[in-house]
Amino acid sequence: MHLVTGGAGFIGSVLVRELNLQGIEDIIIVDRLESSSKWLNLRGLKFSHYINADEFFLDENERWHNRIQKIFHMGACSSTTEMDMDYLMKNNVEYSQKLFQLAISKDIPFIYASSAATYGDGELGYCDDYSILPTLKPLNPYGYSKQLFDEWVLKQYKKPRFWFGLKFFNVYGPQEYHKGSMRSVVHQAHGQIKETGRVKLFKSHREGYADGEQLRDFVYVKDLTRAMILMGEREEREQSGIYNMGTGQACSFKALVEATFKSMEREIDIEYIPMPEHLRGQYQYYTKADMKKFHNTFRNFKFLSLEEGVDDYVKNHLLNESGPYF
Repeated sequence: MHLVTGGAGFIGSVLVRELNLQGIEDIIIVDRLESSSKWLNLRGLKFSHYINADEFFLDENERWHNRIQKIFHMGACSSTTEMDMDYLMKNNVEYSQKLFQLAISKDIPFIYASSAATYGDGELGYCDDYSILPTLKPLNPYGYSKQLFDEWVLKQYKKPRFWFGLKFFNVYGPQEYHKGSMRSVVHQAHGQIKETGRVKLFKSHREGYADGEQLRDFVYVKDLTRAMILMGEREEREQSGIYNMGTGQACSFKALVEATFKSMEREIDIEYIPMPEHLRGQYQYYTKADMKKFHNTFRNFKFLSLEEGVDDYVKNHLLNESGPYF
């Protein structure tokens, strides 16, 4: 049995879908549905049980713990604008620690979501070598919460049979529709193009970067989930560790939006607007995953290009007449 925390969320629900495509349906989903539209992500997915995240560690659910063979921990508050550090400590750090300890006690693989937000403004680069981990300075509480758990994991003498911490870069793709302002630029651009025929992007407020030329490592969510399942099939303990999860390519927001226009077969029309003051101090102008460690371990894995990923997302989901969900 596979455990997927955050299984009703963006990456988690795509992961469950990929597991289903591989014939795996014996899955426990742990999440908090509350009154959001996340429940729509569950439609069409095959899983055996759903447990509210706040109830998973209750005594009454211990019977499920003994059946788990693999943990994919995708559940966390992923909002880069969340300022309640006490909440992030409980939800992103302490909850993750309890799951990690469960994996140790059951001797089962543990794969969890870290974040490229731990790299801060990128002044120290984007290498997933452990030596720079303690020196990183995240720009927001979310990134700091992920940093704290990464450091805690590395300090543990006992660890699961094998484990992977994945520093996700800028993820886009289907099932992100409930995320509001945290939705990818592709999804937001698609909505603006449909409504007005024009996309608004932030102006640059840093010398050396033209408007729209801020750079990100954009990675398609379907690639991430395929990679995670591949990693979950490894049994070599020495390959465990913290890995970057991007494409290794830095692309501009302008290029991303232009690819969206192209997939929608619309004329390109971009307007540049001032960035809000409260975002300027925590805004990353450049991210690019150093993927050497990943490719040395998983030599045959290929990521889609930006144009290929955007085209699949737009044509097979956002423009799908039956709706964008799976």
